[in-house]
Amino acid sequence: MSGMAAGSAAAGTPGAAVVAGTAQAAADQPKKVVVRFRSTGNAPILKKSVYKISSAQRFQALILFLRKELGYKSSEPLFVYVNSAFSPAPDEIVNNLARCFGLDGQLTINYATTPAWG
Repeated sequence: MSGMAAGSAAAGTPGAAVVAGTAQAAADQPKKVVVRFRSTGNAPILKKSVYKISSAQRFQALILFLRKELGYKSSEPLFVYVNSAFSPAPDEIVNNLARCFGLDGQLTINYATTPAWG
């Protein structure tokens, strides 16, 4: 333990190290994420299916963007999934989803008007 305390003291306060690490992570984060929207079932197909979206956006913003592109009101059902597998929490950061579940540099978002996957 004394070695850890000495290392922390030499590096400055532990809080400063966390802030520096967070700043570095933010600098490494891409500014945009390539998102490919794919319709499922009887959902309408977008005229343009690939967009670049700010990586700092929350998944909720992506859903609102998709609703706007489809011309869907908030009262109309829309189910949104990542890689035909799961629906993330609305407050999830798009960059985190792209980093963990993106394939070939793209995040695939499937959408449907009825529940399609668990």
